[in-house]
Amino acid sequence: MKHFIFLMLFMIATAHAETNSTVKLPAKDKLKIYLMMGQSNMAGRGVPEKEDLTSHPRVLMFTKSNQWEIAVEPITRGEKGKNPGVGPGLAFGKAMAEANPGIVIGLVPCAVGGTPLKRWERGADLYSNAVVRAKAAAPFGTIAGIIWHQGEADSGAKTNAETYGERLAKMIGDIRADLNSPRLPFVVGQIGEFNYNREGNPLPFARDVNDTLAKLPQNVQFTGCVLSQGLAHKGDQLHFNSEAEREMGKRYAKEILKLESRIKRAESDRKLLK
Repeated sequence: MKHFIFLMLFMIATAHAETNSTVKLPAKDKLKIYLMMGQSNMAGRGVPEKEDLTSHPRVLMFTKSNQWEIAVEPITRGEKGKNPGVGPGLAFGKAMAEANPGIVIGLVPCAVGGTPLKRWERGADLYSNAVVRAKAAAPFGTIAGIIWHQGEADSGAKTNAETYGERLAKMIGDIRADLNSPRLPFVVGQIGEFNYNREGNPLPFARDVNDTLAKLPQNVQFTGCVLSQGLAHKGDQLHFNSEAEREMGKRYAKEILKLESRIKRAESDRKLLK
């Protein structure tokens, strides 16, 4: 029954998106574009509820066919063999839109479930795809930031966890260079704390990865980290439930806004020194 309800909700969401597939885009300087990168908790596995199917007139999503549509969950679609679900995207977009009156928020989903960091490093398939997607979206607006949720796939082996921070920092530098945006805000999200004490824990280094993510802002300029404290899973001790995904989206927005404010101040100070 639960699967049937999920399927019906997804069909409603898809139909809603299709009826809104033609949208009038704002002027380029009024569209702020954010990439959504990472694995399943960014792609979304939560069951859609009413608010996840309720759109916002100033939140758009960039489809796989490079078209803009009014955004509803699931934002990420078309993962092979995966059931699409609620992620942080729509809640993030709505929070950003409310904080930016007169601005349209564009979401570019790139996340793929079960993927390790090595597939997101320069030269690998998912990194290349994200850059291609970003460049396809860029003519319509401004690439304004990246939200990242990944780490579960690197929490199973000590070597991966120990090198995670260094590899992630390099990837951030690389994608900023490839998008010609050295101060591009990049916000990471911690994986669920419920991964710490799983029975027969398949992710014994989850805490180490989370500690690394929390320290990222100290090591890489113009980055932020949102904590996963207090957030629940959907029953599988791996994926956030819908409520937790929405909360993560709001936390991402709060951190992006803080970074944008810092960058604006830094640019203003630099102009004053000239």
